[in-house]
Amino acid sequence: MFLPKYPDNPTPPPAYAHAPADPAPAQRAVPQISISTGAVAAVLAGGVVLTALLAAVAVTAISVAIAAVVLRSMLRDQRRR
Repeated sequence: MFLPKYPDNPTPPPAYAHAPADPAPAQRAVPQISISTGAVAAVLAGGVVLTALLAAVAVTAISVAIAAVVLRSMLRDQRRR
């Protein structure tokens, strides 16, 4: 009475028909990228310069912080006198 009715063919037909396989098309040629030694040297020199600038900024910030602490302690000592 409440038994389901199954279709005669349990697998549905494919939604699309397979096309015959053609021989593999030629792959696109990948463009060759040549990196000259001058470009590598320029990138390395730029990296060295940027690293040196970053180190200079860090040293300056540390020295300014130390100078601020010293000045603060000197001013505090003058106020006590």
